[in-house]
Amino acid sequence: MHPSPAALPRSTRWFIVAVAVLQGLALYLTGRYAAALDGSGLPIALYALLLAVPAAMLLSVQGLRDARFWQQTVGLSLLVGALGAWAAWSATGAPQIETESVLAPFAVSLAIAWFIALPYLQCRIEHRRWCAPYQALFEHGWQNALTLALTGVFVAICWGVLGLCAVLFKLIGIGMFAELFVQPGFAWPVSGLMAGLGLLVGRTQQKPVQIARQVLFAIFKGLLPLLALVAVLFVLSLPFTGLEALWRTRAATLILMCVIALLVLFVNAVFQDGSGEPPYPRALRRVVDAALLSLPVYAGLGLYALGLRIVQYGWTGDRFWALLASVLLAAYACGYAWAVLRPRRGWLHGIARVNVIVSLIALALAVAANSLLLDPHRLSVGDQLARLRDGRATVVDFDLKHLRFHSGRRGYQALLALRSEPKFAAPAARDALAQAIAMESPWYSPADLREQAPRTAANALQRIARAPGVDPVEPAWLQAVLERTLSAPDCLREDARCVLMAPDLDRDGMREYLLCEIEEYGSTCTLYALDGGRWGVAARSFIGTRERGTEALEAAMRAGKVEAVPPRWPELRFGDGKPFSLNEDTSPQRSEPVDPAALQRLQGAPRR
Repeated sequence: MHPSPAALPRSTRWFIVAVAVLQGLALYLTGRYAAALDGSGLPIALYALLLAVPAAMLLSVQGLRDARFWQQTVGLSLLVGALGAWAAWSATGAPQIETESVLAPFAVSLAIAWFIALPYLQCRIEHRRWCAPYQALFEHGWQNALTLALTGVFVAICWGVLGLCAVLFKLIGIGMFAELFVQPGFAWPVSGLMAGLGLLVGRTQQKPVQIARQVLFAIFKGLLPLLALVAVLFVLSLPFTGLEALWRTRAATLILMCVIALLVLFVNAVFQDGSGEPPYPRALRRVVDAALLSLPVYAGLGLYALGLRIVQYGWTGDRFWALLASVLLAAYACGYAWAVLRPRRGWLHGIARVNVIVSLIALALAVAANSLLLDPHRLSVGDQLARLRDGRATVVDFDLKHLRFHSGRRGYQALLALRSEPKFAAPAARDALAQAIAMESPWYSPADLREQAPRTAANALQRIARAPGVDPVEPAWLQAVLERTLSAPDCLREDARCVLMAPDLDRDGMREYLLCEIEEYGSTCTLYALDGGRWGVAARSFIGTRERGTEALEAAMRAGKVEAVPPRWPELRFGDGKPFSLNEDTSPQRSEPVDPAALQRLQGAPRR
């Protein structure tokens, strides 16, 4: 069990608050000087260290003279530092790559591994050995989760109070506090102080935390039979519905694995440490047993669906992590089904052993996947190149952007190596490869647009449909669009659908240009007008096509059927202020027809 509040010395309490403040200050300094260290990857490793190690220290420290505590801190620092350095190396070393593709899985997997490992570290300090009883691991795990949740609520409330303070003083013209509270140099250390106090409350005031846990477990206990019944009915329905509808969802693995994860969570909340009496009447326990026996079916279907995607399209980093999570959940599914089939020592007694084994496997896989051992980007990039070389993927279908932006340093290095690949010797393939290497963003690339943009006015006009009355196009406007001194929709791209119109919308005797790009769900239009002899962007708008189809809209544009419709309600101006528009209300709010009798009664009613 956790130590009582009296067992936490005053020096330890001060230590918790001090480390939390220093953690906030260190995070602020890292963020402030991260730009100067950009490209080195050092900020990534520092963030991993500063988030994982101090938090583990604050939740596990009992006494400052405990050698095991400091040994674990040093060991955890070395491990997290090594993993963070590897993630930093993989996420850097290439211009403008999407670091989130590397760092998001790293952060999630590191957080999960940290949460799994923390009870073992706490039990080693408390029991002086690694092999702690399952009851202690269970208590520490749930206590940590609720303490962190309490800390988050505490920090949010504190910032709410500070925000109220800032607003209150701003009412009397004192804006100093509002400006101070948004300064990073203030916010980070103060947030650290709040987090330290919140953790201290969670660790010393355990009774409220235990009450919250009991309420949460009661909710899970009430929902488990319902979830179990749904899980069983779904499996029983499969022989009658078939699997085709399941495969068409394109999210079968995610949905099926979520069912496994929820059942595992609810069963653990009900089973707890296994020391109590079996819950539920016998009939409900059999429903839960049936649901757990069906979990291998969910795991098998989910793994099969994911395997189909991998066989069809090859490995990617996302599919690697999806497989890793699916394998762990499948291990839980098979282990819990095994626990149902071996009830000799009590109802579901075997899940305690399953939880320990799978948690250790998860720790090992998390470390391996964030290191050279199971580097997902090394494996996925190698598989994609192998598919290209053995003919399973063609040069036309090969996703160069994925290598360029979403596969870390490994992907960019592989993209550069493709310049010597014989399959990219053809001019079109070589140009596509060069364009991918030069791209600055997977969504918008000036280099990409320059490759596709027409070089002359004649080529530009070939890509833009012109309504009647447009020709001849003003050379000054066209040159500004070509040189991109005037922003325009993506009408210079080879596959764009654009229409140029020339209405006189303000009736000043001079025509404006209205350039619209037709897309699947509407049209993006830009209005250009002359101002002092120079063309400029006057307005922009998006026209949705919910009421009429895109084809009808494009046909009207190509025919030049555009006219200025004066608004029913004019713009308003109060005094010398700026004019503003009234937005017409399209809701069906209308008064009822006048009832003469009711009106007469209303007019004759005495005033109060």
